[in-house]
Amino acid sequence: MTSVLQKVGKSNRPILAVVMGVSGCGKSTLGHALAKKRDWCYLDADDFHSAQSRDHMASGKPLTDEMRKPWISAICQRLRLLSNDCTHTVLAFSGLKKAHREPLRHCGFDVIFLHLAGDREIVAQRLQARTDHFMPVSLLDSQLAALEAPENEGDVCSLAIDASINDLLDQSDRLVEQRLVAAQGL
Repeated sequence: MTSVLQKVGKSNRPILAVVMGVSGCGKSTLGHALAKKRDWCYLDADDFHSAQSRDHMASGKPLTDEMRKPWISAICQRLRLLSNDCTHTVLAFSGLKKAHREPLRHCGFDVIFLHLAGDREIVAQRLQARTDHFMPVSLLDSQLAALEAPENEGDVCSLAIDASINDLLDQSDRLVEQRLVAAQGL
């Protein structure tokens, strides 16, 4: 597929595809694959956590909304730079609450959220299989409890995590292409 251009003309807003969901649902895997397929910039929200926040989660304690504020602010700061440069971007981001998702809508992008949703047991198995991540499986229930279903948010599309990565990538790519076409008024 020909790249839809890493950058767009100044008259169009770039697209931000946010792959969201609880830890272990596959955000980073899908986000990275989608960015690679589209030749877009990829950001992982985990890279914006402070060392203190990572240590806090690694010790089995969930972040508070107050602790998330500087993290979301840092993500938005980077997104504004990318938007100003008209760079299409894919972001892997938990987006557990509407208040966490809302700031992303104000960073200069045409935004689409791809919500990876599914069975707790599938996510727990994925978390247990990970060896290179700071988020312990013990925090899954707190993430599920914090998750506010994205109801009445027209820019959120739900995808079932029990599909294969190839199927999820195809579904995501189609949804992003639809958003891109709509944003360009084609």
